[in-house]
This record gives sequence, C-alpha cells and structure tokens, in this order.
Amino acid sequence: MYSRSNNGARSHRWTVTLVMAQVLLWSCAAEAEKLPHNLQIHGFASQSWLMSSDNNVFGKSSSGSGSFDFRELGLNASMRPLPRLQFSAQMLSRWAGKGSEGNIRLDYGFIDYTVFSGETSQFGIRLGRMKNPLGFYNDTRDVPFTRPSILLPQSIYFDRTRKLALAADGVHLYGERRSEMGDISFQAGVARPLVRGDEAEAAVFGQLVQGHLAPEMSYIGRVNYELDGGRIRFAASATQLNMSYSPGEGSIHFVPVIFSAQYNAERWSLTSEYAFRNLQYKNFGAMPDMDISGESYYFQGVYRLTPEWEAIARYDVLYMDSNDRQGRKWAASGTGDGRHAHNRFAKDITVGLRWNITPEFMLRAEYHHVNGTGWLSTLDNPNPADMSQRWDLFSILGSFRF
Repeated sequence: MYSRSNNGARSHRWTVTLVMAQVLLWSCAAEAEKLPHNLQIHGFASQSWLMSSDNNVFGKSSSGSGSFDFRELGLNASMRPLPRLQFSAQMLSRWAGKGSEGNIRLDYGFIDYTVFSGETSQFGIRLGRMKNPLGFYNDTRDVPFTRPSILLPQSIYFDRTRKLALAADGVHLYGERRSEMGDISFQAGVARPLVRGDEAEAAVFGQLVQGHLAPEMSYIGRVNYELDGGRIRFAASATQLNMSYSPGEGSIHFVPVIFSAQYNAERWSLTSEYAFRNLQYKNFGAMPDMDISGESYYFQGVYRLTPEWEAIARYDVLYMDSNDRQGRKWAASGTGDGRHAHNRFAKDITVGLRWNITPEFMLRAEYHHVNGTGWLSTLDNPNPADMSQRWDLFSILGSFRF
C-alpha cells in the first residue's frame, strides 16, 4: 500500500498531467477553428478515481485512498480531400493500472473510400487500423462521452482483454441500405489482431504459461438494423480471433458471438446484449488442450432526468464456462492452481449518475456491487487466490472534450 506522502505526490503529478493535457486540448480546440474546412480535429481528456472494498481495479483501488490510475487522453483527426475519400486517425494515451501505463499509441488510422453512394444505399472499403465492430459500444469505448457508464458492462466488454477486442489491422467492407421498413448496415473484414504486450498475454494465459503471442489472420463482422431513426436497434456481431504462441506450436482460437438490442424513447433507453464465447487452446505441451464455451449478458436502463442529468442501472452477468457456471469443477480439478471458484464468474449490479455540466464538461459517479471476480485483471491482482468473492466499487470520472 502506498504511504500518504507517496500517494500525495502521485496525486499531484496526476493532477499536473491532467491540467497540462487539458491546456493542450484547449490549444488544439482554438487552433482547430483556423484549419481548412475539410480537416476536423477533436480531442478528450478524463480522470477517474476508484475505491474498492476488496480487490484492485485499475491500480490499487483497495488501498485506503483509492486509485487515480485511470485516465484517458485522445486526439483524433479526419480529412476528406475528395468527396469519396476520407482519412481518419486517433492517438490515444490511456492509464488503467498495470495493464495500460500511458504509452501513446495509434488507436485507429485508416483510409475510407466510398465506392458507391446513392439516395438509399452506399458501399465502401476501409484499409488500415480500425476499431473492431463488436456489439454496440466497442467502436467508441475509449471516448468517455459515448460510453453509457464509467465502466462498460464487463461481461461483454472485458477491460482485461481490451487490447485483443479493441482494434486490428486489416481491410473492411461496409454498406448501408435505407428503406421505409428500416435501415440495414454491415461491416465485415479480415485483420491481424493486436496481441503483443503484457495486457493481452496476461488476459489469455494468466500465470499458467510464460510465452508470447503472435497474430494470425482473423475475421470479423457485424450487421445492424435500425427502425424509426434509431428508436429500435438490433445487431449481431462475431469474430474469429486466431493467435499462435512462441516458443512452440501452440494455437489459440477465440470466437465470440454477440446479439444486441436497444429501445430508445424520449427520456429513457433499454439495452441488452448477450454473448456466447468459445475458446480453444491447442498444442501447448504440458498444458492439456482445452475447448471452453462461456456466456454472458446484461440488462441496462438509462433514464434522462433532465437534459443535464442522466441515471443508469444495470445487471451484468459473466460465466467463463457454461458447463461450470459457479466454477466448482474448475476449482476442484486443480486446473486453477489454487484459485477460487469465484474466479470463474461475476455478477455485477451497477447504478450511476451523469451530469453534463456543459456540452464540453461531464461528471459521472458510479457504484458496483459484485459477486465474483471473473473479469478482474491478474496484473492488478497478481495472486487470484487472495481475491474476495463479494466486493464493492465506487468511482468518479471527470471528462472534457472539444
């Protein structure tokens, strides 16, 4: 646990970092007004504080003073030199405990060419690094203003496997067809996933295997349906994520399938998503081949109290193995290396408030009551056997954008 003096010094440095980032973003916003009309620049900065009763989320949140180790800085730009051609890119720096330590990286960067565009339909191609089209929120999960909460439902949008699911390098085809019966759109492609780094390897291996992942050709796609200007939304998305392991001849195949539904009224929205996941490990020598199917789902309601205030409630459920939902067989088999059964599931009740102070500034507060530790990072919790099954998490987030 940090001492008070060290923690105060860290908090001061984090505050200075955030202030400097906001000054930089304000400067960019001022300069953006002078840019050519076909070049758009936007950015955001956020800082969070998290306090948990047990277990760690994005740093030492279970310490006496909580954790300030969750902040996000982003700067994106898009340019359309021709009516059918667009360039888009975003640089991102994200601190989230030991899994993400603030390195500046290319979040996405791609060329978008519209092959055909008519009154009721369009078709195009994108090439480069793109956000993976999974579920409702994966495309925009890094921007605090576009998330429904501080933490997305972890049963679907794992933060501990965030790098694997977030983006990939490849080529996508996309299209849209609009009619009186609703709008149908799709995005599909082939890509090489981003699998390098401690965050991705700890998510896949935990502490059982020491090695490095390498990307293999993978596939992804999503189909959306919207009626009445988005009042009713449905989506189905899936990916086949392929990875190899070195040294050795090990291979990993991960196939999540997500079904999404949403209803939007004037003052409230209801959202639910269900995911089925199949994970296969093969040819890992001493570790036996595994073929595990898990599932997860959540139900979420958002109520807009006023134009400035918004409330959210959610019930979020994760089962790592559909045939062993409570993890008892896994714990009894010794496969978990002394870990508890609750490392294999999580049930999260969430309530929160959002305050849009201005169009540029937002504050959020959020409370989680969790039974299980299935989605916690092993980097922030290096000894899973020490995790507590029932725990609480409180978080506050402040965010600025231009």
